[in-house]
Amino acid sequence: MSTQMTKIFGDENEVMETLMKESPEIVFPQPGTLIEGTVTDIHKNKILVDLGGITTGIIAGKESHDSHNTVEELKPGDKISAYIIESENPDGLVVLSLRRASQEKSWKMFVDAYEEGDVIQATANEANKGGLLLEVDGIKGFIPVSQLAPMHYPRVNGADSNLILKRLQDLIGKTFDVKVINVDHDNGKLILSEKAAMREQREKSLGKLKVGQKIKGEISGIVKFGIFVAFNGLEGLVHISEIAWGHVKDPAEFGKIGDQVEVLVIGIEGEKISLSMKRLVPDPWVEAAKTFKIGTIVEGEINKITQFGAFMKLNDEINGLIHLSEITDEQIEDASSVLKVGEKVKAKIISVDPDEHRIGLSIKALTEKPKKNDKKDKEEDKADENKPEKEEEEK
Repeated sequence: MSTQMTKIFGDENEVMETLMKESPEIVFPQPGTLIEGTVTDIHKNKILVDLGGITTGIIAGKESHDSHNTVEELKPGDKISAYIIESENPDGLVVLSLRRASQEKSWKMFVDAYEEGDVIQATANEANKGGLLLEVDGIKGFIPVSQLAPMHYPRVNGADSNLILKRLQDLIGKTFDVKVINVDHDNGKLILSEKAAMREQREKSLGKLKVGQKIKGEISGIVKFGIFVAFNGLEGLVHISEIAWGHVKDPAEFGKIGDQVEVLVIGIEGEKISLSMKRLVPDPWVEAAKTFKIGTIVEGEINKITQFGAFMKLNDEINGLIHLSEITDEQIEDASSVLKVGEKVKAKIISVDPDEHRIGLSIKALTEKPKKNDKKDKEEDKADENKPEKEEEEK
């Protein structure tokens, strides 16, 4: 070979080496990784993707559906990221998945949120007696009942599991602000907490809260012993004795879950907050002291019977007590043996204590004969005894 020919081939080799060095590295599809590509064709449930001019990928069937419904907006020319399932199928195409790609991104998002302590949003799509469940791209999340914020915590009488489930089912479809508090890599499961997401807000709100402060909130639970009210990430209890000035038989008569109410903060012990509804309205017992006087005869309806007597309704807010000993002259052990709820009776007011919110009534006082003056009575009796003798002498 001539020197000239050697020089030509040598130059070509140098050019090829330069081109090889300057050209982008060829990346061959590796199963289990993500790859970028360009959509070239969409036909029914099949999407063809150009993978950098090296080869072609295919996305078909369930693998074309992800949580974002990407396939519905795809068109030729769009850039997409897909998960590689197989490097080559019998047709020589790389098998890809939008579903798995979305799952990988979602899992990364959850893990990053866990590691950074970020607040994310999650939508419940199922409920059981233990809490709320959700699923995103095959990743399962769970919000235990204990990790729900006050507004969503299912407070029910007697911790009835069926009532708890019903309350939780009402939350299906709702989006929550949550923190990831546990990650199960092996099974692709997460434990989420709405309460943890609100911890910072709760601490700030609690730090600013003062006794005597008026608060606007939302009824978050109604039980036999009172009404729970949620506000600013916190929750307090209006005890049954603080709902109204009069006798409260059923707290449910004073509101329903979700109602907006105004309450007064009357106590703070750690995270335990005591509230009052009745103290925001005038105390009717102040006026009662002026209206109901000892010795006055009143008429009203028996609205409650207890082991120590019966309560009579004097007006919408005031009840008077007829003690067992004041019902009848006879000794009785059960007020219901003489009186019935709903029965209208008359009674005499025998005591009024506005400070203790008590009015004492007596039925038997209405039938008692007035006591006579002992000295006068004796003189009248003696006169009556002597009268026949005197009349006899006059005869």
